[in-house]
Amino acid sequence: MPVTTTYWAEHAWLGDRVEPGVALDVADGRITAVRTGAATPPPGAETLRGLTLAGLANAHSHAFHRALRGAAQAGEGTFWTWRDVMYGVADRLTPDSYFALARAVYAEMALAGITCVGEFHYVHHAPGGTPYAEPNAMGEALLAAAADAGIRITLLDTAYLSSGFGEPPSRHQRRFSDGTADAWAERAAGIEPSGHARIGAAVHSVRAVPADQLATVAAWAEERGAPLHVHLSEQIAENDACVEAYGFTPTALLSDHGVLGPRTTAVHATHLTPGDIRLLGGSATGVCMCPTTERDLADGIGPARALQDAGSPLSLGSDSHAVTDLLEEARAMELDERLRTHRRGNWTAAQLLRAATADGHAALGWPEAGRIEAGAPADLTTVALDSVRTAGPGPELAAETAVFAATAADVRHVTVGGRRIVRDGRHLLVPDVPRALAESIAALRG
Repeated sequence: MPVTTTYWAEHAWLGDRVEPGVALDVADGRITAVRTGAATPPPGAETLRGLTLAGLANAHSHAFHRALRGAAQAGEGTFWTWRDVMYGVADRLTPDSYFALARAVYAEMALAGITCVGEFHYVHHAPGGTPYAEPNAMGEALLAAAADAGIRITLLDTAYLSSGFGEPPSRHQRRFSDGTADAWAERAAGIEPSGHARIGAAVHSVRAVPADQLATVAAWAEERGAPLHVHLSEQIAENDACVEAYGFTPTALLSDHGVLGPRTTAVHATHLTPGDIRLLGGSATGVCMCPTTERDLADGIGPARALQDAGSPLSLGSDSHAVTDLLEEARAMELDERLRTHRRGNWTAAQLLRAATADGHAALGWPEAGRIEAGAPADLTTVALDSVRTAGPGPELAAETAVFAATAADVRHVTVGGRRIVRDGRHLLVPDVPRALAESIAALRG
């Protein structure tokens, strides 16, 4: 018989309400019972003081972009000048250095309450494009890094074949490219899932995957029932180039080639036409908003409310890791919409928490996760309600406090599959996360 551990949550968010005194029985990595009305901790229970949520899902990450934090904010520039700086970091990655960096980045995510990450992975080969002896050495490094940091991962292996609408990859991009979608599919098929890891697919963008190759990537995901992600309409210039090359917007092009659908997540979706919104919502294609990156790169504010109203589930991502804070991403989606529409209350705290938990996990191919209920994975995040940011409001407002006042610094405890990963704000598997980040980033900068 599996051993049962009981966690006692001082307050728990059960999807539609804050409940005081909740005992959670956990066995074999899953919640077996949720018992409300437990005013005091049951004998032997582990105590979780604060507001306990289902673990947060970071639906869009580029782990190596974490090395750009600070440096990418110096001076002026555009998305395209930022991209040149990013290429410089990508050029210096090796399987070993990527493992070290990603382990530290995923540990930082755990400290922020993130229990599952979608890694949009396209640095596949050695510089110049020569495959490694193990063709998936870089992807395997990311899977191992997530295991070491104690979190779940969906590796979204990314097809990246062109520098733009049929042009060959640039010098920097050669290590991203498999040449053709068929070659990408053959290599990606060699990556095996495991208990903490699932494998999905990604189209980097319509500029990086020619139109006649899109269906191959979509079919690969369809055959495996795997999630499929795609950067969509992040830049106006990309939209204009797509219309010039194909006569369609990027959304219409993806629709015509079978990429859209309930297992697909469009990332950013910033610059859309009304017709694009109808295509995405009508096909139940999800949309991952990454507000802190979108504002850091001056990309713009996407029509998130209109997309959800049209039928697109919303999730959240930290993307370039300008900050790593899913509570800030949730807050920013609402606050950015207020700036865009001059209207408050576009989403409730409950809806924003759903985007950060259940809908984020669904976008990553973990539909059973992201909720506190019997049968769900025992992935839990506890947010302090007594910090300088969160003290004051009554517990009945704990969800609003978490979304609109708390930050990653207020995450107190994290459990993944019933295993404690963070206790009292300290990572139990990576003893000194700041040092691990500093050393791995310094190694990349030489």
